[in-house]
Amino acid sequence: MEKRNYDLLEVANGKPIKMWTHGVPVESDAKQQLMNTAKMPFIFKHLAVMPDVHLGKGSTIGSVIPTVGAIIPAAVGVDIGCGMIAARTSLMASDLPDNLHPLRSAIEKAVPHGKTFGRRDQGAWQNVPNAADQAWAPLAKRFKAITDKYPKLQNTNNRNHLGTLGTGNHFIEICLDEAQRVWFMLHSGSRGVGNAIGSLFIELAKKDMQQHIANLPDRDLAYFEEGSKHYTDYVEAVAWAQDFAKQNRALMMHAVIEAARKVITKPFEASLEAVNCHHNYVQRERHFGQDVLITRKGAVSAKKGELGIIPGSMGAKSFIVRGLGNEESFCSCSHGAGRSMSRTQAKKQFSVEDQIRATAHVECRKDANVIDEIPMAYKDIDRVMEAQRSLVEVVHTLRQVVCVKG
Repeated sequence: MEKRNYDLLEVANGKPIKMWTHGVPVESDAKQQLMNTAKMPFIFKHLAVMPDVHLGKGSTIGSVIPTVGAIIPAAVGVDIGCGMIAARTSLMASDLPDNLHPLRSAIEKAVPHGKTFGRRDQGAWQNVPNAADQAWAPLAKRFKAITDKYPKLQNTNNRNHLGTLGTGNHFIEICLDEAQRVWFMLHSGSRGVGNAIGSLFIELAKKDMQQHIANLPDRDLAYFEEGSKHYTDYVEAVAWAQDFAKQNRALMMHAVIEAARKVITKPFEASLEAVNCHHNYVQRERHFGQDVLITRKGAVSAKKGELGIIPGSMGAKSFIVRGLGNEESFCSCSHGAGRSMSRTQAKKQFSVEDQIRATAHVECRKDANVIDEIPMAYKDIDRVMEAQRSLVEVVHTLRQVVCVKG
């Protein structure tokens, strides 16, 4: 009999939980959150849990939630369509300048990032570049169909956030692979408009379930039943936000490449290998012979042969992977290393000097505002990768040499 490659957690009055977490610590609060989700009556077969699992708002980060006949907006969350894009170039490490600071500065100027960009009240980023206008055009008609029903979504940062990075754990990196080839990689999602869509429908779900919400294991598990008005509208809005996120990443990648060309004098190709994947989203898929909705909350699709990206923490390794199509995980893998402590705890525990030491080999910000992204605040990426050997195979191992944070 084949050895099971996951740990099984049985849940009283709920579906089982299959956890690819061998050798990786899982906090008790995250386990309880998973068990609450597993008790929902519309969960299909089991929950799948990735090795980067940790407590999240609404639903556990690093979980794959299959549902039939219902959808949980808070499980998808507010960073709808968040994900990664990576491109291998024809450059080698020796083609990069000895001083990488001008390269980081060029990228920081080319890609709006941080809290001030895209805020109309501060007048920043009002003149959206032509490329963003062109990317917005096919999205605009669909967005109007959504805002006609939900007018408050019109008053959001939508088009003027297209092509912008954001804050928190969103980043742009220049990396080297095992053959010293240069890669560009970045992490972002649907920005302000995705947040607004997520927040609106989470509240609508809670309002729709007002009479029944006390019976839920957690208020954030409020859901829409298939066939209801809000269900249909939410599926439409989420699909739009996911397309926005994919376009957002593509625009920024183009800007990064053009910025690099201004600093690196050697001509180069920039899309010899390319991957653009969500890790915070929902879509309809077929598993175990049935059509189901798969919500990946901090997880990546890993169908057989499908390429994905698993980034490590700032200053650690990252991986380009190929899916093995493991049906028990609903063909999924982790979306990163996963936090081992909260941002608040990291800021209390570590200093700027710790950050400088941990990122000595990376050209990046080294100040108090990025301590919460210090590598030690994340799980060991090597253990995370070992725990999911049955889900993906490593195609390329990347190490960062430049990192831009919002």
